[in-house]
Amino acid sequence: MSHKRLGFFTRLLDKTSPQARYRLATEQIQRAERAGFDTAWIAQHHFHEHEGGLPAPLVFLASVAAQTNRIRLGTAIITLPMENPLRVAEDAAVLDLLAAGRLEIGLGSGGTPTSFLPFGLTSDQRREAFTNHLNTLLRAWRGETLGHPDNRLYPPAPQLASRVWIATFSAEGAAQAGRDGHGLMLSRTQPRPAGQPRLPLDAIQNPIIDAYLAALPPGTAPRILASRTAFVTESTRHARALAQPGLQAQAAHHRALGHVLPGDTLDDYIAAFDVHLGTPEAVCASLLQDSSLQRVTDISFQVHSIDPPHAEILRSIDLLAADVGPSLGWSPSSLTSAKEITA
Repeated sequence: MSHKRLGFFTRLLDKTSPQARYRLATEQIQRAERAGFDTAWIAQHHFHEHEGGLPAPLVFLASVAAQTNRIRLGTAIITLPMENPLRVAEDAAVLDLLAAGRLEIGLGSGGTPTSFLPFGLTSDQRREAFTNHLNTLLRAWRGETLGHPDNRLYPPAPQLASRVWIATFSAEGAAQAGRDGHGLMLSRTQPRPAGQPRLPLDAIQNPIIDAYLAALPPGTAPRILASRTAFVTESTRHARALAQPGLQAQAAHHRALGHVLPGDTLDDYIAAFDVHLGTPEAVCASLLQDSSLQRVTDISFQVHSIDPPHAEILRSIDLLAADVGPSLGWSPSSLTSAKEITA
């Protein structure tokens, strides 16, 4: 898989008010569009503002759609067990019309365990709920009757059934996504097997990709998106200084949840959370060591858990498009240098 699509991903975690978070995220997506990025992705989180700042991703993307022209807009992810699948089907159908067909739908079963409770679920019930809700969602988009012969989705949206992406940590989940012909979403980091805290991310994700590709029906084009943390500046020293507080906080949160994290230095945190940071040359060299990235169709970059200031995020977007993306097999759709982007 040579040519890649380039994405920008945000969890809307800027340290400011909710309204300002939404404004800054919109500006970042607009900047990514100007830089030539193909896609922009946003995450859904309920209740916990330090996990993510957006409970209503389709509402937010409706606003972004009105303020952009070309960039595709995706959810990474909607936590489907917590949603009414018919309402998701309807809202997505309307949004895709308003966005002129630019919507991509990433779905998953995971989330903060306590967040499931107000929705009448426990975390242990999430997989069964996900399967049931996904089936309902797809039936609606495919135009099947819903509870009565007169009930069909309006507006119709058969196109969305072919734009589903499934997030998973497991080969089993990837194989199911492949059998169903959906896209596969790989995380920027994921738990290491017991006793192997320093196992490289590609050693975990290559078998997941293998399972997905083996299960795809003949003639079905693969869609594999890998999310990665990448923060690009003109100075690696500056990048490390900005990274220290965010990664240290992430390490403390990780340990509070009972996870084992080897080491206490910044380099230990960079390795544990699969972070790529520094100059364009340093980030390119780091990313090229990740063999799984050579096999994906899409790469989406986020700055979390570094969480640098807004201006630094904008500059990182420019440098990713100008100097990093092309080294990974991406061709920009418009501007080709950071100088042109910021002109």
